[in-house]
Amino acid sequence: MRSLVRLVAAQFAVDRRVLALAFARMADGIGNSFLVIVIPLYVGSDIVGGTTFGLSESMIIGVILSLFGFFNSSFQPLTGRLSDQTGARKRFVLIGLAGLATTNAVYLFAETYVSLVVIRALQGVSVAFIIPASVALVNELATTQDRGGNMGVYNTFRLVGFGSGPIVAAAVVNAGPYGLPIGELTVSGFDAAFYIATTTAVISFLLVTALITDPQTTRANAGADLSIPIRDQSGRHLLDPIFTLGVASLFMATSIALFATIQIQVNEHLQQGEVWFGFQFAAFIIAQVLLQTPIGRACDRYGRRPFIVVGMLLLIPTTLVQGFVTTSETMFLARLLQGVAGAMVFAPSLALAGDLAGEGESGSKLSVLTMAFGFGIAIGPLSSGALVGFGFEVPFIFGTVLATLGAILVYTQIEETLEHTQPVPVVGDD
Repeated sequence: MRSLVRLVAAQFAVDRRVLALAFARMADGIGNSFLVIVIPLYVGSDIVGGTTFGLSESMIIGVILSLFGFFNSSFQPLTGRLSDQTGARKRFVLIGLAGLATTNAVYLFAETYVSLVVIRALQGVSVAFIIPASVALVNELATTQDRGGNMGVYNTFRLVGFGSGPIVAAAVVNAGPYGLPIGELTVSGFDAAFYIATTTAVISFLLVTALITDPQTTRANAGADLSIPIRDQSGRHLLDPIFTLGVASLFMATSIALFATIQIQVNEHLQQGEVWFGFQFAAFIIAQVLLQTPIGRACDRYGRRPFIVVGMLLLIPTTLVQGFVTTSETMFLARLLQGVAGAMVFAPSLALAGDLAGEGESGSKLSVLTMAFGFGIAIGPLSSGALVGFGFEVPFIFGTVLATLGAILVYTQIEETLEHTQPVPVVGDD
């Protein structure tokens, strides 16, 4: 296994530990994205019951999906800081994966709305151990000259898992129940999905255990507190660049995540089934899988800022149009182009923040972006669940406003961090 990872890592020109971590995140991403599709279907089935606290089904789904993001994001500054202090990135990733595997398995016994809420919250805490330590590890294994490419490769493999899960999830649920070779026992489609999610988390745990080691240079010399500077200390701009990127990530993630909660409304609006929705949900990820690595490497050459600004600008029309499309095919195209926008922002933003992070600060500094993105993933489902009652297009108009604000922020408050960049080629140049 180590030889295979080393060989593939050489092809991608990254540290083998970055690639191994990317493979591990790909495995747990499959299971986690399974749940994004399965949970709304599970809530809408006859299996789940109990009190709904007076909330509609759409709002219940929004709450359950959003709790993951809220707990995940709330704990990330703490876990990022602790991983800086201890220098034990691998240990934190393993703790999170163990928690994720356990909570995935517990879904098999969840039959009330309250139990789903509790499990999803615990999953958020588990993943809060994984994300800051993983991104910090990638950052510390990279240099200024190749940081964007490393972030791109890491995100590419992670998103392969997250993007493939939704396509398979609906098919797994719909094809159940499954007969077992032992007696006349059967497994429902929902239980099969939860088994798959658990298995992928276990595989990820084993990969990290066998293939990941902490960098020898990681030191416990992070900042004295967990505070996030808001004002730009240099005085050149109003806002701190990392804080600005965090706000832009929050707005972008919220716009992206509007889609997940309103699966039922989207399917009704477009007169389509769950499988089409799975493809549309995954379209965003497909674009990023194809573009993360080349964009990451391009931002090492041409600079971080141009890609971030263009990506935020592209997010505006690609979010708005989703509220007005009338066919499954055009919704897929809109989500695909929204994925292009996200790809232009993700790796360059992490690379820019990594450029600005001091030694031993990767977990704390980069957790600002991952925390903000997590909060956006949580706010998006809640927002669309609450706004869709006013009209199908309303959630997407809300997301468009946020995307516009984010574009203005990055254009006015972010400066380039690479000292030597080449001009971005223009079509028609010799």
